[in-house]
Amino acid sequence: MDINAIKQKLAALNSTGNQDREKVDFDKIYWRPANGKSTIRIVPSAFNAADPFTEIKLHYGIGKFPMVSLSNYGKQDPVEEFVKELRKTSDKDNWSLSGKLSPKSRFFAPVIVRGEEEKGVRLWSFGVNIYKALLALAEDEDIGDFTDVMNGWDMVVETTPAAGPGQFPTTTVRIKPKQTTLSDDNAQVDLWLKEQPNALEVQTQYDYEFIKKKLQEYLNPGEEVASAATVPAESIAPATPTPTAQETDLDKALGSNGTDFTLETAAAGNKSTVNKFDDLFN
Repeated sequence: MDINAIKQKLAALNSTGNQDREKVDFDKIYWRPANGKSTIRIVPSAFNAADPFTEIKLHYGIGKFPMVSLSNYGKQDPVEEFVKELRKTSDKDNWSLSGKLSPKSRFFAPVIVRGEEEKGVRLWSFGVNIYKALLALAEDEDIGDFTDVMNGWDMVVETTPAAGPGQFPTTTVRIKPKQTTLSDDNAQVDLWLKEQPNALEVQTQYDYEFIKKKLQEYLNPGEEVASAATVPAESIAPATPTPTAQETDLDKALGSNGTDFTLETAAAGNKSTVNKFDDLFN
């Protein structure tokens, strides 16, 4: 037996996860506004010609990083199932917890950043306030379809850093005063309209049991939970967006000890939320 060969095979097996998984450069997938002003162009989506925006529901606060809800893929999600069960009761604590556990929406749009056109189309991720502002611009009869490749509109995105402790950065969007073409190079436009990252496919899709385990750990802090699969079932690339005001707001709502929250229902004779969790999944 060749011991050195055996050692090499063992080392290869132990590092398979790192070797087999393609390293992803997230700067090529996502665009994050830097402090100050940036000029961008939202382009038509290669995946939905009628709507450039993709809404993705995320679970915040349950795990270390946000997790994509399986409902985005048309699958059952344990957190959303548990929220439905909590809302079947009239207990105010159950409803309060259901609000904290409900997934939050994040929106994604394909963009070209002016001055960085060589980087191609990337995804801009933003919260509901920016989303509403963009919809209002599209609804404005003087603006309309700002994604039009011939007569669309560039936008200025301005990000201001937080003014101090406890404050959040602010982001505003305004339309440039003149309509412009996406590019004078037709071949370049055609490439941008075809080659775009898919907002759903670039997320890590964890399996049902993994998300359920994280939910149970959240409800039972400090209590050992039976091991579940820790490898994403259909992982393409892990998305770990930079914390935003929306995410920070959720952390604030949960409180400094948000992960230590354990609910005992107020109504006499009711089971604890933990027992209801067990009833739902066992």
